[in-house]
Amino acid sequence: MGVRAAAAVGQSAADRNLGSRGNMTAAVTGRSGQGQISVKLILIGAAILLSVGMGIRQSLGLFLTPMTRDLGIAAADFTLAIAMQNIVWGLSQAPVGALADRYGLRVTLIAGAAIYVVGLAIMALAGGTAALLVSGAFIGIALSCTASSLAMTATARAVPEERRSKTLGIVSAAGSLGTLLVPLATQGLLAHEPWQIGVLFFLVLALVMLPAGFWAGGADYMPGRGAGRTSMREMLGQAMRHRPFLVMSGAYFVCGLNLVFLTTHLPTYLAICGQDPMLSAEALAVIGGMNCVGSLAAGWLGARYPKHILLGLLYILRAGVFTAYFMMPPTPASTLVFAAAMGMLWLSVAPLVTGLVAEMFGTRYMATLLGISFVLHQVGSSLGAFGGGLIFDMTGSYDRAWQTGVLIGFAAGVVQILAGGPGRHRDRALEPRLAPT
Repeated sequence: MGVRAAAAVGQSAADRNLGSRGNMTAAVTGRSGQGQISVKLILIGAAILLSVGMGIRQSLGLFLTPMTRDLGIAAADFTLAIAMQNIVWGLSQAPVGALADRYGLRVTLIAGAAIYVVGLAIMALAGGTAALLVSGAFIGIALSCTASSLAMTATARAVPEERRSKTLGIVSAAGSLGTLLVPLATQGLLAHEPWQIGVLFFLVLALVMLPAGFWAGGADYMPGRGAGRTSMREMLGQAMRHRPFLVMSGAYFVCGLNLVFLTTHLPTYLAICGQDPMLSAEALAVIGGMNCVGSLAAGWLGARYPKHILLGLLYILRAGVFTAYFMMPPTPASTLVFAAAMGMLWLSVAPLVTGLVAEMFGTRYMATLLGISFVLHQVGSSLGAFGGGLIFDMTGSYDRAWQTGVLIGFAAGVVQILAGGPGRHRDRALEPRLAPT
């Protein structure tokens, strides 16, 4: 009788343990399902932030003519506000990235979306140059909080390493849709409505970034995204001594130089060559559309081949495309083919650079490290815009400007391939990848 009682007690305990394991399995499965949903929301939020933020930024130049005419200001006053935006964006990207790494992506992304709304509201109410400068500064800070660096950081943290490159390409491609659709919609509005209506359209788009920031900020809570085994100060010190990171950042400078030279001076170059003014708008739209294809291709290739080599080849191909286009007088056909080729090579840099930083250092301090690289990108951007205009003023031609850009771009590609990869004999004691991925 005692034996039967003991057996019954043992069986009851086993049943309870089995039930407990079953409940635990169900709980894990439930959390896994919730994780899948949260990853989708993170990626959707990041794509919306990238698409809307960059789409608005790429379309601000469309307001030059109506705003200067209505407000009675010079074109230089308007472009000064655009320059203010780019300078503030470049200078604030690294500090904003550090804040995001310290306090979380979610609060930074939502704050950036709110600052974007404020900046656009100031622009809508602007009565002169001073208000436009303030608006440009606000939008520059907002771009630091919402655009490529932080959106791609959220994406990289949301997925495991084996899926990272492909996912970065997909999100970058989705983000490219804004650079195609927002300018077309804005131009349609400005053709029939006052410029204030166009700015209000931007403001509504910026409001959509608020929930997108909340969704993308869910990357803060992904498994393995907690505090790393090294401090930010130590990581930055290692990054400044890490040759592949320094080479990648230097080549990123050249990327900004060439691309902003093109977006700033292509309309003037085509006008000098007697082309229809609409051709430049069509070319920029083609670039935006082909960005999607290029980003997807870069993400796919980055998962299969060394990213530093792909980056170097990309810069060399850009130099070749520049040379082929500018060596001959432009035609509508050659300009659109050139735009398509450049679109393939445009935002395809983003998934490769982001993936490289993740491989070098993990994702814990990715926003800060991407911000440091982006400062150099923006320095190159400013030099490309200003240097191209300076050379044109001095020589009356863009020949020396594009030739200089081609030489620098080709050299950057070669250096990226030869010196941008890991060393053959790495010192494990100095291995920089200490943060979790």
